[in-house]
Amino acid sequence: MAQTSTPVSGPRRAWSRPGGTRGPGSGLAGPAAVAGLYTLVQLALLVAGSGLGWDETVYVSQVSPGAEAAFFSAPRARGITVLVAPLTALTPSVEALRVYLALLSGAGLFLALRVWRPLLPARVPTVAGALFAGLWVTVFYGPQVMPNLWVALGSLFTVGCFLRAVRDRADRAALAGLGAGAAFTALMRPTDACWLALPLLLAALCVGAWRRPAVLLTLGAGVAVGCAPWVAEAYLSYGGLAERLRRADGIQGELGWNLAFYDQLRALQGRLLCRPCDMAWRRPGTGVWWLVLPALVVGGVLTAVRARRPAVVLVPSLAGLSLAAPYLLLIGYAAPRFLLPAYALLAVPAALCLLWIAAAVRPRPVAAAGLAVLLAAHLVVQYGILDRVAASGRANRTAFGRVAAELGRHGVRPPCVVSGEEAVRIAFRARCASRQTGGHDVSITPARLVALARDRPVAVVVPEAGRPPAYARGWRPLRLPDLPGARGLRAYVSPSAGPPPRTVRPPRTLW
Repeated sequence: MAQTSTPVSGPRRAWSRPGGTRGPGSGLAGPAAVAGLYTLVQLALLVAGSGLGWDETVYVSQVSPGAEAAFFSAPRARGITVLVAPLTALTPSVEALRVYLALLSGAGLFLALRVWRPLLPARVPTVAGALFAGLWVTVFYGPQVMPNLWVALGSLFTVGCFLRAVRDRADRAALAGLGAGAAFTALMRPTDACWLALPLLLAALCVGAWRRPAVLLTLGAGVAVGCAPWVAEAYLSYGGLAERLRRADGIQGELGWNLAFYDQLRALQGRLLCRPCDMAWRRPGTGVWWLVLPALVVGGVLTAVRARRPAVVLVPSLAGLSLAAPYLLLIGYAAPRFLLPAYALLAVPAALCLLWIAAAVRPRPVAAAGLAVLLAAHLVVQYGILDRVAASGRANRTAFGRVAAELGRHGVRPPCVVSGEEAVRIAFRARCASRQTGGHDVSITPARLVALARDRPVAVVVPEAGRPPAYARGWRPLRLPDLPGARGLRAYVSPSAGPPPRTVRPPRTLW
């Protein structure tokens, strides 16, 4: 990709201006600025007053001192718990956890973009990073205790290291990065790491110049090392690997041929989990970029092909499609976070296409103004959704705090157990254990729960219109504060919680 002194036109113009010298630190100001701004937006919008979501509570409870670990279901991996363990060991503060993850995710984005600098002109990683970091889902999950963003960053880093390793046999840092990136991604989500490794292994086998044993072994070893804890836990806690996979399949809705394109499109309105995805698509503007993305990817690939540099764009495109495949074709529900790894990789060809458009359109001031208007409209939509989602998180924290306080006022205090509706989050706030007698997270039998209720407070939470389980029908009913977006809840509290609190009446007066 050496610069030439001869004029260039068409797609090759996107490659002809790398934006500086080729020194070790050249071209990094753009990615650094994108990563820094990404971190600042998280700190400004998502830290104050935020609470833990349901999945987050499961992950944090595994490493939070003094908390009872929630049931850890078969599909989950413990990579994200390892990532947050150093902070949770120091403080239970959710705000501190958000700051910690915001700083880490910004650093991770910079590192993932930096790997691509020897492969692409400086502007391409910068624009790709801005496209990815500008999505509301990317910003929202930056400080969240969820693995999907980390799979995205690990995938972007791994693919960049792969391309550098197959291009330059002397690039030992890239080879080491390939193994480390694959291991990190597999530690976060083993199944996603396998979908990532598949196109890379096929590319290394199909392209003669790339058929290097060191690359194949390093990639395979990285995935194996990252998956090892998950596999070991399968034999220790789930009855073997096949049984864990079977149970994971059941929890994820029996994987099979399920087209989830429309579900994913509707979920972009701000629905964090669309299961079942039966809501109307009331805000079509939220999905315009999603519909435009395939055209930009195709345009980026064609630009690279015509510029005679297809591999550096085609490989991340194929890897992104591979990572998206299970969530678009095999799972019958949707969540915007599922496609974060695909978005990170597809941002590379999309960025190249946008740069080619900006370079090709004349006059340039008109092109620049048009792109600026489109970008501004895109960001307005994205941050409108982000504001609604963040506000919902703050409201949830307040509401769950009220519920936990009401249970505590009625004697449900540690050591205690909460079961039923929203048991995971309620129990964590009340410093109780969460146990379920049915469903995917079954972790105790009704008889065992009744036995526990003899010597510690137990609360069974049901919808207000619902009926308590048979074993709790004689327990004291308690109306709980409402949760956002849900109907009222009622708890049935075991006798071991003690009598209800006395109601203090104001003194009677003569007037």
